[in-house]
Amino acid sequence: MNSGFRVCAGAMIVSAACLLLVSPAVAQWLHYPTAGVPKNKDGKPNLDAPAPRTADGKPDFSGMWVPAYISPREAQFLAAGTSQSPAARETGDDENARELGNIGWGLKDGLPFTPWAAELRKTRIAQFRVDDPLTSCLPAGVVGTHTDLLYKKWIQVPGLIAILSERNADYRQIFTDGRPMLEDPQPTWNGYSTGKWEGDTLVVHSNGFRDDGWLDRGGSPSTESMKLTERIRRPTYGRMEIEMTVDDPKAYTKPWTVTLAQKLALNTELLGYYCVENEKDRKHLTRK
Repeated sequence: MNSGFRVCAGAMIVSAACLLLVSPAVAQWLHYPTAGVPKNKDGKPNLDAPAPRTADGKPDFSGMWVPAYISPREAQFLAAGTSQSPAARETGDDENARELGNIGWGLKDGLPFTPWAAELRKTRIAQFRVDDPLTSCLPAGVVGTHTDLLYKKWIQVPGLIAILSERNADYRQIFTDGRPMLEDPQPTWNGYSTGKWEGDTLVVHSNGFRDDGWLDRGGSPSTESMKLTERIRRPTYGRMEIEMTVDDPKAYTKPWTVTLAQKLALNTELLGYYCVENEKDRKHLTRK
């Protein structure tokens, strides 16, 4: 992905100015080789090589990550010899892109909304592209950031994993230093996260979210009562899996779980992008 596409990826309406930006920017480290990449005999990156490990032997999640566009469910169809699931073939969409618009689309019965949440989602859909956080240049939250098409940089050091998002220079911290969960946290967009290792899986618990959250661009809500559990694995050098369980009794009648796949992005770096910089589109959007 070159710099022009990454800047324009967050634009609401493609303009002539965006089209002029799609030339490579070789002076911004966007093509600088990633160090330490395992190689096949032909010299190409071996993304199926074992994941790197830290000094204490745990998987190292450090790197640049984006949605993989091949979820574990989609991988089952690939293993069976088909290139896409039936739903993806019908819509022309891949699974992870659909999760950006509807995080629960792959669940058998959909998301288990409470009546209040179902009604709120209908209202949000009617106001789509006007009130959703990304259109308003607000943070996407933890779930939305995992499905966002812009790059995320994971930095893993003893006691902490920091996730830097290219969108609006957002960040998230996962503390792995043994500290307890907060009992009465001040609500924030990304909440408060602590993690502990179970073998090669990092189990992350988060709380302290705002009461007006969006889990996807389709308006699936989250509230201040949400507790989020992520089970994060790096099974190979080039792949990361995030099994995510949402427990929010105000918005959903029962906890639900989805799995998101991420792929490693090589030879690139974060590029500063702020949604509100020179933004001229939102005032022209209307509700119909």
